[in-house]
Amino acid sequence: MSDLSKASQDAVDAARQGERYAEILAVVAAVQAGQQQVACHHPAPAGRQSSGQAAKWIGIGVGGSVFLLAVAISAVAVAISAVALTVCLLVLRGIWNDVRKGGK
Repeated sequence: MSDLSKASQDAVDAARQGERYAEILAVVAAVQAGQQQVACHHPAPAGRQSSGQAAKWIGIGVGGSVFLLAVAISAVAVAISAVALTVCLLVLRGIWNDVRKGGK
């Protein structure tokens, strides 16, 4: 399996795992919300919203994963370009040496 295929598969697996964590987190938050309503009978403070915080962190995780995947693909593109440039320079150097030897 090539490095690009492996990196692509790892990214897909990470995205699936992130989705599973989001589902688990939603279930846990729902269970905790149900327990809080049963356990305490006073109103929650108006400035606190725990469900928005979870969504924010999930969004940050997904955004970070996409960003790192883009960086990895860019690194592969730079490596391929460097190899192509090196091969091109070696071929041109060989041609230049042939031209110089032919002129003597």
